[in-house]
Amino acid sequence: MKKATLADFKKMFAAAAAEISARETELSALDAVCGDGDHGSAIKGALNAANGAFSSASDLKGAFFDAGFAAMSHSNGSTSTLFGSFLMGISDGIPAGAEELGVQALAAAFKSGLDGVRSNTAAKVGDKTLMDALVPAVEAMACASDVSAAFESAAASARAGAESTKNLRAKFGRAKNLGEKSLGSLDAGAVSEAIIFEQFSKTFNS
Repeated sequence: MKKATLADFKKMFAAAAAEISARETELSALDAVCGDGDHGSAIKGALNAANGAFSSASDLKGAFFDAGFAAMSHSNGSTSTLFGSFLMGISDGIPAGAEELGVQALAAAFKSGLDGVRSNTAAKVGDKTLMDALVPAVEAMACASDVSAAFESAAASARAGAESTKNLRAKFGRAKNLGEKSLGSLDAGAVSEAIIFEQFSKTFNS
């Protein structure tokens, strides 16, 4: 069964960065409904910075650390902090010297990434944030039989989680002040997470 290598992740990050860049306006428009309207540019900047770090990386663990640091250094407020902490958390979960990740190692690394995000936010599933996509995606990976299925399940779960935010009331950021008015729109952070996982799955399985 195919395992995930540094070369795979380089292609996956490049694909995700390209797709997020192409949908920057869409994501900012979603964010404008309840927030500052800058999520598209924020996640584009963070992901492009991470992709740049990945493109020049020579080892898997270091690639995720450098990518996370680059995302945080891009300084786009909470988006950079949370995305960067996710990547650096993944790095923490990868054994030193690892050249590839099987499904169990992959799930453990992404779980470590989720723990990194949780150390920077109290948001949880149901709060209409990126966590509504990220948490189910990472949890789905732990139940997969191989790496290919892990990315497929993560993508499907992230998309379902993002879609669920339409019926949720915001509890974080500026959107929380809107109360019931925050109902009916998708959370931009959750949507961007779904896009990233979808590109990861599509690229790895192509």
